[in-house]
Amino acid sequence: MAKVKPFKGIRPKKELVQRIACRPYDVLDAAEARAEAKGDPLSFYHVIKPEIDFPDDFNPYSPEIYKKGKENFNRMVKEGAFIQDEKECYYIYAQSMPAAMIPGLQPDDGMHVQYGIVGCASIDDYFNDIIKKHELTRPDKEEDRKNHVRVSKLNYEPVFFAFPHVKRLDEIIKTTVKSAPEYLFTSDDGISHSFWVIGDDKTIQEITKEFSKVRFTYVADGHHRTAAAALIGKELREANPDHTGKEEYNYFLAVHFPDNQLRIMDYNRVIKDLNGMSAFDFIAALKESFEITDKGTYAYRPLKLHEFSMYLEGRWYSLNAKYGTYNDSDPIGVLDVTILSERVLAPLLNITDLRKDKRIDFVGGLRGLEELKRRVDSGEMKVAFALYPVTMKQLIDIADTGNIMPPKTTWFEPKLRSGLVLHSLED
Repeated sequence: MAKVKPFKGIRPKKELVQRIACRPYDVLDAAEARAEAKGDPLSFYHVIKPEIDFPDDFNPYSPEIYKKGKENFNRMVKEGAFIQDEKECYYIYAQSMPAAMIPGLQPDDGMHVQYGIVGCASIDDYFNDIIKKHELTRPDKEEDRKNHVRVSKLNYEPVFFAFPHVKRLDEIIKTTVKSAPEYLFTSDDGISHSFWVIGDDKTIQEITKEFSKVRFTYVADGHHRTAAAALIGKELREANPDHTGKEEYNYFLAVHFPDNQLRIMDYNRVIKDLNGMSAFDFIAALKESFEITDKGTYAYRPLKLHEFSMYLEGRWYSLNAKYGTYNDSDPIGVLDVTILSERVLAPLLNITDLRKDKRIDFVGGLRGLEELKRRVDSGEMKVAFALYPVTMKQLIDIADTGNIMPPKTTWFEPKLRSGLVLHSLED
C-alpha cells in the first residue's frame, strides 16, 4: 500500500509566485529558458536550468552547473523570496485549462480542471514497485537530475503521479478548495494555477490514512526525476550509519492526481522520407493493413482507437487498422503506437529504433494538427501521422502487468509548474 506523508514545504512568497514559477526543466531547451527568464533573477529557471547563466558552449553537465543552481536558490532564499512552512503540511494544486486549448475539444466545452494532492512519496515504494512505472529511463538524463539533488539536497520539482481515485480524498479536496487559495495566477500559456495549504492535523492524518489504502500509484510524467529522487535517497540512506527510516531523504516530492481527472493528449509522429517510395506506392503499401479514406485538405483528427490520420502531399487521410493487425487482449498490442510501428514504421519505412533514428520526430500536446501540417508543408518532413490518445486505463494496465510503453506514447497537459513548492532532504 502507498506511503505518502506531509512535509514542510519551501514556497515562494505570495506576491512573488508568478515571477518565480516556471515550466518544467524538460519541456524547453536552454535558449528558450534563457529567453523566458531574461531580466528576472527570480525566475526558477535559474535553479532548474542554471545553464542559462553560462555561455552557450558551456558543458551543461559540468559540476559548475549544479553548483550554480544551488547558489541561485540560496540567493533567492537570502533575498527573502522563499519561506518554509513551520509544520508538515499537505497541499492541493489545481490546474485549469480552457477546453479551446485542448485538441479535439470545442471552446464551449468549458474548462478542464485537475486537482492534485502534493505530498511526499516513499523511496521504498519506488523500489518495491508500489509506485508503478511505464517508461524506461535514459542513464544520462537520470544522472543529470541526480546531480541536482546531490548538490542541493532538495527536490526542486515535483513528479506527476496518478492514483485510482478515492471518494474520501475527493471529498477532502472539494472541501479544501472552497476556501481562498494561497496562490492563484494564470501563466503565460493561459493555464490557471491554484494552490492551497492543508495544515489541519485531523485532515492531514486522514489524507495519510486514505493513501495507505491505495494499492499502487503510477508515474504519469517525470520518470527521470522519480528515479533520480529515489536513487539519491538510497545513496544518502546507505551513507548514514545512524539511519532510522524517518529521515526526509526517504521521501521525495510528488503531486498525486486522481486518475479520473487526467487527460492524456495525442503524441504524433513526423517522418523525413518514404524510404525511397513514391506517395502513390506508399499508400498502396499501407492498404495491406489499413482501410484508407481520402479526407481532403482540411485537417482530420482520429475519432477512435485504431484509427490514424495521415498528412501526405497536402492531403489528409483516415487510416483504420484492419482486424488482425492489433491485439486488444494484450496491453502493448492494443496500443496504436504499436500498430504504427509494426505495420508502417518498421516494415515500410525501415524505422526500428524510435529513440535513436533521426528520420522520425515527435509532436505532442498542445501543438495540434497544424504543427504536423506545417512541418510537412515546409519540406522538413515528408509525412505525418496523428494518433488517437492513449487512455489512463491503458497506461495503468501496462504498468500493472510490468510492461513498458513504446517511446513517446503519452503526453500530459497541463504540465506542473516548477517552483511552487520544494522539499528538503535534510531534517
